[in-house]
Amino acid sequence: MSTVQLGLSNGNTFQGGLHLVAQPEVHHFGPFLLDTRERRLLRDGIPVPLRHRVFETLRVLVEGRGRLLTKDVLMQEVWPDVIVEENNLQTNISALRKLLGEDADGNSYIETVPRAGYRLRTQIAYASPQQATSREGLGKGSEPRARNSIAVLYFENLSGEKDDEYFRDGITEDVITELGKIKGVRVFPRSAVLALRDQPLGMAKIRDRLDAAYVVEGSIRRAHDRLRVTARLTDTATSHAVWSERYDRNLDDVFAIQDEIAQSIAGALRIVVSDQEKRAIKKIPTRDVQAYDYYLRGRQVIFQYRRESMEFARQMFARATVIDPTYAAAFAGVADCSAFLYMYFEASENNLREANSASLRAVQLDPESAEAHASRGLAVSLEHRYEESHREFDLAVRLNPALFQAFYYRARAYVAQGKMELAAHAFEQASEVDPNDYQAPSLAGGVYMGLGMKSEADACFRRGLVAAERYLVMAPNDARAYYLGALDLFHLGDRSRSLEWASRALEIEPHEPAVLYNISGLYALQGHSEQAITFLERAIANGYSHKQWILHDSDLDSLRDEKRFKELLRNLE
Repeated sequence: MSTVQLGLSNGNTFQGGLHLVAQPEVHHFGPFLLDTRERRLLRDGIPVPLRHRVFETLRVLVEGRGRLLTKDVLMQEVWPDVIVEENNLQTNISALRKLLGEDADGNSYIETVPRAGYRLRTQIAYASPQQATSREGLGKGSEPRARNSIAVLYFENLSGEKDDEYFRDGITEDVITELGKIKGVRVFPRSAVLALRDQPLGMAKIRDRLDAAYVVEGSIRRAHDRLRVTARLTDTATSHAVWSERYDRNLDDVFAIQDEIAQSIAGALRIVVSDQEKRAIKKIPTRDVQAYDYYLRGRQVIFQYRRESMEFARQMFARATVIDPTYAAAFAGVADCSAFLYMYFEASENNLREANSASLRAVQLDPESAEAHASRGLAVSLEHRYEESHREFDLAVRLNPALFQAFYYRARAYVAQGKMELAAHAFEQASEVDPNDYQAPSLAGGVYMGLGMKSEADACFRRGLVAAERYLVMAPNDARAYYLGALDLFHLGDRSRSLEWASRALEIEPHEPAVLYNISGLYALQGHSEQAITFLERAIANGYSHKQWILHDSDLDSLRDEKRFKELLRNLE
């Protein structure tokens, strides 16, 4: 492992005579637009969060205009006046490769030249700063919006029953999932369209909010054993429908409808769907519509992080497995609920055993399910079987590189291991997969603070706060968004608003262990040790007992020499 002493760089001159003068500020390659002035990267018009050093690595590669850059040159540009090891650069290159993916020919954007360095292997176009910020420039100038980027809006519920919302939401999200299996389509994630659910917006406003090339809209009406689904694909540039269809079927044809919608959209856009993609789309998770109904009921509430919701979700998933003992996704749901209940509410052997057995059954039933392997990884990590858990996470990512849970669960496992640098990287990867999530950036910020990396931490806290504020518009009674947002606000210096958010979280869920635990962290950060330990005692008394997390949570560092704190840890043995 080599160590390099880096000298002052003016940011304009590379070793070997490459002189970069008056660099363009906006660079376009593939589906990406890099704006060095605003320090942002867009993919198909969607912001992609990057850590500071990773962004700098990409900037230097892009400004190199396809030339070979030595490792020493890259390190001098990215870490001026800092002594760093070569593996820091390798970590950044690896992160960029995963983020950028492959070009249209199936090649990595970043080429490694053995024993020499790296180069960006792509054609780069330049645009003005005005093009980078204007609708016209994005759509007609540098064209960062992907030709086949699609936002699937939540279908309208015509059943007339409010209790049927879970079914409408579930089918919409499954259509998003099915379209996402087609390589030639870039689908906006569920979190990106959630804010538009049931909003009476015209196409122009939808285009402004999402910058998608196409939008899928539709409606669902369920009556007894009949199902009517309408779907329409609209070109956002012209507001003209390029495809539409109405399906009147038996309810048990719901998966066939989802399959037909995905393949019809691909056909309308003249996208060739491979045989492997066709098989993935046609794969039916269950042949029992009642089991599917229970599964959708559970999926609607699983990530509310409330004990009542988690127990209800587990009950729904379990009912689905009783009706269809081959339903892998439902077993994975049981495993996730049991794992979360174990971490946050009741660290019982029953919950741990259920997480283990249900996740094992899920991967046995469907070895090609990324969700099942992510659930398995989380379950075995709680038994401190970390090598096995990371093998499962690796497999989940290979099967679905866009699965948020694979990166998020992995990050939590790294925290439990005390591998904080790896935890920060995994949280960042989770944020890249889902830029609208508020949890991963907030938790990454806490990890960076513990590592003494304040600038990286602040960037994460800002992203987490923006995402939490946006989420709370849709879910104003979500205590988790409030207490994580309170920690973001504290670290960013807004102490009064931080206390307001913390009070709101306690008002919503005064007895939830996760709320009490995070309020404890907030008091500890303020130096109020007695109050912090009191809240921690209450959290543990109400079921919180994730000792590995407590051991490595930097928010609690000020408590570690306190006698009461040490006694709490001993009692968790």
